[in-house]
Amino acid sequence: MLIRHSMAQVDLVGASRAFVSVSERGSFTVGAAALRMSQSVASRRVAALEERYGERLFERTARRAVLTPFGRELLPAARQLVRAADVLDHEAEVAKRRPWRLAVPTTCATTSLAHLIAEARLHDVVLEVQVAPAAERAELLQTQQVRAALVAAPADEAHWSVPLGLAGDLNVSRVYIATLRPSRTTSRRATSAVATVGPRANAGVRRIWIQPEDDVPHIRDPLTRLRDAAGLRPTQVAVAPDLTTAAAEALCSRDLLLCSPDQAHDLGLTWRPIGDLTLTRGFALTAAPAVDVAFLHTHLADAVARCLGVPQ
Repeated sequence: MLIRHSMAQVDLVGASRAFVSVSERGSFTVGAAALRMSQSVASRRVAALEERYGERLFERTARRAVLTPFGRELLPAARQLVRAADVLDHEAEVAKRRPWRLAVPTTCATTSLAHLIAEARLHDVVLEVQVAPAAERAELLQTQQVRAALVAAPADEAHWSVPLGLAGDLNVSRVYIATLRPSRTTSRRATSAVATVGPRANAGVRRIWIQPEDDVPHIRDPLTRLRDAAGLRPTQVAVAPDLTTAAAEALCSRDLLLCSPDQAHDLGLTWRPIGDLTLTRGFALTAAPAVDVAFLHTHLADAVARCLGVPQ
């Protein structure tokens, strides 16, 4: 007579695994040992299968467990289920080890990125970051060379926002763009410089350097409009070929670098907000089709924020 169990549901994979192991070895004791479980656990799992299907799988004797006709019919399907479960477990492990590629801005500090990768490992994610300029990050995502990217976004669309201001040799609490307008004396000196040394056409004129990461419409265009409204020269707001070049100009002259507070601190420059304009460097997390980025928002949002220089 079948043993009745109160189990509403049966762990089909676990029960089938016990069934297959016992059938291959002809013994509950040996079959259970092969699975590193007790004989009583193996018996309960087989009994649960028998209850589910209403038929005995084994004729139990003192020494052996012999398959019943029903057990012999069911054995091939049970083996197939166990093999499929093993394949699934293997693929899950491979997927965990496969790098999860994320494109990040060039403004991210190496130390912060290392902490981001380490924190991802704590959540069983092998994160691989690819540092790239804004346009290249979008291309990497479009061609699915990365699973997701931190792309430039206006403040109202951003998941993370970083305040932007001007950094350089400053002794004011805020920088008003109109104060950078060249005086007549400066203009005459600049004209003389053009005639004598050529490349120093802007000698004595303070410029604002935009780094490539901020060469996007929602940052560049408002600053350009303010430049024109304040009566600055067109050349006084310029996009640098790279951050290093822009930072060097701010370090060796009275030029100013548009940057975040963290960047200014790292460069040893004084950072101040712009008095007549609020600018933010926004980032949105954008993923390739069918890619789930929930774990990034749930577990790594703070680490990403530190990489981007979001004020803590």
